[in-house]
Amino acid sequence: MGDYIVTLGVGVAALAAGVFIGRIMLQKLNKKTVQEQEEKAKLIIKEAELTAETVKKDRILEAKEKFLKLKSEFEEESNRKKNQIITNENKLRQRESNLSKQMEQSKRKEAELDSLKENVEAQLEIVRKRKDDLEAKVHEKVKALEKVAQLSADEAREQLIETLKDEASSKASALIKDIIDEAKLTGAKEAKKIVIESIQRTATEHAIENCVSIFNIESDDVKGKIIGREGRNIRALEAATGVEIVVDDTPEAIIISGFDPVRREIARLSLHRLVADGRIHPARIEEIVTKTTKNIEEEISEIGERTVIDLGIHGLHPELIKMVGRMRFRSSYGQNLLQHSREVARLCATMASELGLNPKRAKRAALLHDIGKVWPEEPEMPHALLGMELAKKYKEHPEVCNAIGAHHDEIEMTSMISALVQACDAISGARPGARREVMESYIKRLKELEALALDFDGVNKCYAIQAGRELRVLVDAEHVTDIQAGQLSFDISQKIEKDMQYPGQIKVTVIREMRAVNYAK
Repeated sequence: MGDYIVTLGVGVAALAAGVFIGRIMLQKLNKKTVQEQEEKAKLIIKEAELTAETVKKDRILEAKEKFLKLKSEFEEESNRKKNQIITNENKLRQRESNLSKQMEQSKRKEAELDSLKENVEAQLEIVRKRKDDLEAKVHEKVKALEKVAQLSADEAREQLIETLKDEASSKASALIKDIIDEAKLTGAKEAKKIVIESIQRTATEHAIENCVSIFNIESDDVKGKIIGREGRNIRALEAATGVEIVVDDTPEAIIISGFDPVRREIARLSLHRLVADGRIHPARIEEIVTKTTKNIEEEISEIGERTVIDLGIHGLHPELIKMVGRMRFRSSYGQNLLQHSREVARLCATMASELGLNPKRAKRAALLHDIGKVWPEEPEMPHALLGMELAKKYKEHPEVCNAIGAHHDEIEMTSMISALVQACDAISGARPGARREVMESYIKRLKELEALALDFDGVNKCYAIQAGRELRVLVDAEHVTDIQAGQLSFDISQKIEKDMQYPGQIKVTVIREMRAVNYAK
């Protein structure tokens, strides 16, 4: 037990000694670590100080460079402004010098003007004195002459004027008589010369329109397609175009008959398209005729534009251009109206140039002189007055309007151009073979025949065919019954007998067709 206690005491003492020694060692270790940390901190501080010094030096160098650069720019700008100021000062000095010279010159000129003014005033004074002396001498001479002639100056002047007036009047009368005699001798000759030269210089080809067009086909097999089953195709074509289609034994030809050239042309072009397409039936015929009618209207506008361009006429209203195009499909006493108007325009331009008038205005008036004939509504007034009203409506020159209205003496002429248009119209119409009165009266009779039937209620369309021997009337099936159609045919025939004069007899055919149309959607 005693050994155990001794051993325990030794152990405790050793433990205490170990703890003490360990603490001492730990303190030494901590002290060494602190010293190392302090040395590292000092090294870091030294490095930071060195880096800061280097950065400081760099910043100082950069600041110095920037300062030097700004200083250099400032000095350059200062030198530039200084040079500019010096230049401006030099200019101002130069201007001052020039102004001083100009002022000196002005003073010299002013002095010269003052001297000249004094000289002029002195000369004027001398002139006044001389004038007074001359007036006094003239007055003395007049007094002396009055004593000799026993007349005053005013009385002598009046007698002299009367003598000169009588002498001038007698000479003028003799001169006027000589001029009138010479004009009578040479006027007719000169007028004939101008007319002949104008006709010779205006060379155009003319074709007399007729009432028949020929449609050529490749083979006679096409005729059957055009006629259709039981003639339905040809009937549809005649009803849509208003012409008569004659399909006879003439080889490779179909005759299109009608007094209206526009209808014949629409029928001809429609036949051409139908034959080329191959599909010929009533619905297709109506579709093609509608498209062809639209194309003809466009062609009329193109013809009018080409005409005014060829004649060199500018600024014409589009409606007047269309009327000029319609002239291509109209005739005047058998003479094509467009060719007639072009001929009159060229003749007028030639004569106006020869007479010293305005050729462009004369040409314009001549081209438009018959536009009243192509107005579709055809009011109850002469075509010359109607054309004049149309020209006024579309702002044409007053001389042009007067020339249109006066070319048949409906109104009084107010310019030389009016007389020229009238003369050239007569020249063109009087040319041998240019006109045929029979054709004009024939076309007028057919138009009156169609207009008569259109006045009845329920009539949609009306076409005179067979040279006026047959009148086909298309009525509205919704408003006219079959019984009414028969009565309408009788009424029209009775009105024709009462109001019109015609050779032979006229067949009146009223066509009523019922159509049922639906659409599959």
